[in-house]
Amino acid sequence: MSSLECKNVSMTFLNPQSKTTVDALSDINFSLKKGELLAVLGPSGCGKTTLLNMIAGFLEPTKGNIFLGDEKITGPGLERGMVFQQGALFEWLSVEKNVDFGLRMKKKVSVEGNAALVEKWLDIVGLKGFGKTPIYQLSGGMQQRVALARCLINDPEVILMDEPLGALDALTREKMQSLILDLWKRTGKTVMIITHSVEEALLLGERLFVMAPRPGRIHKEYRLPFAEAGLSKSLREIKKEAEFSEVREEILSMIWDMEEEIMGLV
Repeated sequence: MSSLECKNVSMTFLNPQSKTTVDALSDINFSLKKGELLAVLGPSGCGKTTLLNMIAGFLEPTKGNIFLGDEKITGPGLERGMVFQQGALFEWLSVEKNVDFGLRMKKKVSVEGNAALVEKWLDIVGLKGFGKTPIYQLSGGMQQRVALARCLINDPEVILMDEPLGALDALTREKMQSLILDLWKRTGKTVMIITHSVEEALLLGERLFVMAPRPGRIHKEYRLPFAEAGLSKSLREIKKEAEFSEVREEILSMIWDMEEEIMGLV
């Protein structure tokens, strides 16, 4: 049974000044099975983040429905965890207080139980011993590790990531890509990640959607071996492989042509 399903989903926005409408997404259909890892890629304005926000429950589709299991998504829910480009962390709190924030809001776990879970997830994301550290003292990569731990400690069914590594330097980004793959396999969670990076989409997407704009739609889907390979091989070595380079160049050309069309150059 599919864990996540979009059925004929469209989104239209109204410009309040001009009273005109903008078709952000049109007729999106896909099923994401439990435990699958989906990357979504495309030029600016293709509706990637709009789609993610509808799945998160922040936006309601103009047409169509989104289901998680048998339940229609009508708003935000604990079964869907979010990781943003900027960690959306509480700067004035320590690492451990950020990570256990959701547990404290639910009030379903004891203080001792919370502490044990926090230690477990900080260890898993590579932040053992940093629980008392203020967020503002951490690097960008470490803050994203905190954001991942805060998401995972609440045990969501689906993890939604909106450009989670976009603000990181190249080396830190590569390390975080490996961590995301490890967490995906370790937890068995369904993961959907939005990115502007073709290389990142190829490395992290067991499935990959290339979206086209005007209005946003799924232009092409790939099923790729690189995410699974990245669990046991260096991502740097994978990027040197002929198959990786071939698919990367195909997608780059595809998106280049879309950008040219948007700018009216073709």
